[in-house]
Amino acid sequence: MILRPRQALLVQRTLAALGEHGNTLAVAPTGSGKTVMLSAVAGSILAEPDAKACILAHRTELTGQNRSKFERVNPRLKTSVFDANEKSWAGNATFAMVQTLSRGANLEQMPTLDLLIIDEAHHAVSPSYRDVIEQVLVKNPKAAICGLTATPNRGDGKGLREVFSNLADQITLGEMIASGHLVPPRTYVIDVGTQDALRKVRRTATDFDMNEVASILNKTLITESVITNWKAKASDRKTIVFCSTVEHASDVCKAFNQAGVHAVLIHGELPDAERKERLASYETGRAQVVVNVAVLTEGYDYTPTSCVVLLRPSSYKSTFIQMVGRGLRTVDPQEFPGVVKTDCIVLDFGTASLMHGALEQEVNLNGHDHDGDAPTKDCPESLKGRHADGVGQFAHIPFGALTQFLDWGFLLEQHGDYSFTRAMRYEGLPDLTVRAASKADLRVSGQALNLVSLTR
Repeated sequence: MILRPRQALLVQRTLAALGEHGNTLAVAPTGSGKTVMLSAVAGSILAEPDAKACILAHRTELTGQNRSKFERVNPRLKTSVFDANEKSWAGNATFAMVQTLSRGANLEQMPTLDLLIIDEAHHAVSPSYRDVIEQVLVKNPKAAICGLTATPNRGDGKGLREVFSNLADQITLGEMIASGHLVPPRTYVIDVGTQDALRKVRRTATDFDMNEVASILNKTLITESVITNWKAKASDRKTIVFCSTVEHASDVCKAFNQAGVHAVLIHGELPDAERKERLASYETGRAQVVVNVAVLTEGYDYTPTSCVVLLRPSSYKSTFIQMVGRGLRTVDPQEFPGVVKTDCIVLDFGTASLMHGALEQEVNLNGHDHDGDAPTKDCPESLKGRHADGVGQFAHIPFGALTQFLDWGFLLEQHGDYSFTRAMRYEGLPDLTVRAASKADLRVSGQALNLVSLTR
């Protein structure tokens, strides 16, 4: 498999950082090919005779996906799996579940490793990961520790510097969209009369209180509005729905099916075999919608997904980015002939888009105090203005400024019954044009997703 130039550059910088520091973190958005890049990093180190590597993950889906892609990148290297069902170190690269490997007896049996790669590396400071890392270094103080993640800033504010002393490279969402390797999100924030109540939901140690969220959003009229809006905006799209609780998800799934839309339910209490069967139904085309509770947030990459429905807020920006990211991957025409995907519609019935704004993150290995309200910046005068001509041009920006523009972002204040949608519209290179469908006063505030237009 041939890496794209930007992927090859990240691999090169990661290997250089490992050589200099012995550890490093690389950051790249969902859909950038992190698994391909980590496979290339591992393949380079495993070129040494008798070298051994472990790729660590926390979910069965990630372990399977990582192993499959690794074998495509490195067809001559042997692989093995270490999880609850199979405990083998026979391969050059072993794909391990952290829940299994971190147990005392299993750690003692772990062979000497030359490389430990941590997928979804924002988890690396958790106790089970630290146990694995420490044992790897006890057995081989010169072992390289490499992490990859799309969301380096943990919701609890804890930094990653205790594991990773440096950042090798960061690929931004703007880079990936500009190069055509991710599709832009087109977001509709739809207030069904619950935004004020959702803003008052209390925070727990891990997120908003999802039982309280469910008491607000799990109402028949709200679910009917969700399905009505979905049918109006995304009825022909493969869709992932994120709900607050299992009961909420079950009710939403049932409502989709009663409305004539084949939907399946996924949650953490399902046995693995049943979960795989239901996901297979979604991926083979029998089901159009998959409704889930905190299962498909990380690592799930069925690329034809082109609509994400948020029926829950998120107190952490990292979770918000992961959820939206499920729909941003481009489609390989050879793998899915006839499937055309140019954007991802995001239907947000909560407050996540308003709270967190831009999908980009600035990496801070030292951690932060709070991952909540979106940061604001003073907007350049050239991007400020009042829309006065109905449908027409609002801002005209040189294409070369795209990445900077994405960093600024836009937010439209809500006016009356309007909801806002954020979209990237290429009106022809080399320029980027933002259009609005309202005469409303548009205020640039620097705290939203990509580009914005208003719709009824």
